[in-house]
This record gives sequence, structure tokens and C-alpha cells, in this order.
Amino acid sequence: MSEDLGAEAAANAATASISVEVVYSPGPRLVHHQSVQLPAGCRLAQALPAIAQALGVQLQVLTALEVGIWGIRCPRERVLTQGERVEFYRPLRVDPKVARRERFVRQGAKAAGLFAKKRPGAKAGY
Repeated sequence: MSEDLGAEAAANAATASISVEVVYSPGPRLVHHQSVQLPAGCRLAQALPAIAQALGVQLQVLTALEVGIWGIRCPRERVLTQGERVEFYRPLRVDPKVARRERFVRQGAKAAGLFAKKRPGAKAGY
């Protein structure tokens, strides 16, 4: 009887699947968000073809990007678990520090910062 339970557990493990969220942004203000069913114990590298098909993106595009889970970069050998969020990261075009400096120069000191919108006639800093 215990042999039957062991065989049944092995069969269930073989057919078990997990659901992961996949997020991919091909450009600014464009986000593809999809839920993908994968076999249990699947590694990230093994899941890429199924993820590419679900998103409707070429596999070569996804393999060229950095990948992470819940905002933390991870290797492609990592085993995926139920409910994880797989994210693909595009390379930055502009350094965020440089972009902020350029924005500040365009807006000027009075239109940027914490106290940019003050009430008329109010003291400085309020």
C-alpha cells in the first residue's frame, strides 16, 4: 500500500504545475503583464520559451535582457516557485542622476524641489 502512495505522489509531482507572473516592458509606458503556467521544478532558463510564447515576444529578445524575481536580479539557473514575479529589465538609456540634473536645469530652482508649490504670500518653506 505504501508503494502505491509513493507511485501516486511521484505521478502527481510529475504533472504538477506552478503559476508565475511575468512582467515585460518593451518601451516607456508599455507594460506586458501575463500569468504563465509552468511545470513544477522548472528553472528560469527552461521557462524562457514558454514565457516568450505567452508574451508574444521573440525568444532572442528575452534572452538578451537582464532578468529578476520580485525586483532582485537572479541567475537563469534559479528554480521557480509558485506565485513568483519574473521581471525582464531593459538597459537604461540615460543615467538617472544625469537625467535629474538636466531636469533641474530646465525647470530652474524655483520650480523644482520640496517647496516648489507654496501658497501665495506664505513664508519661505511653508
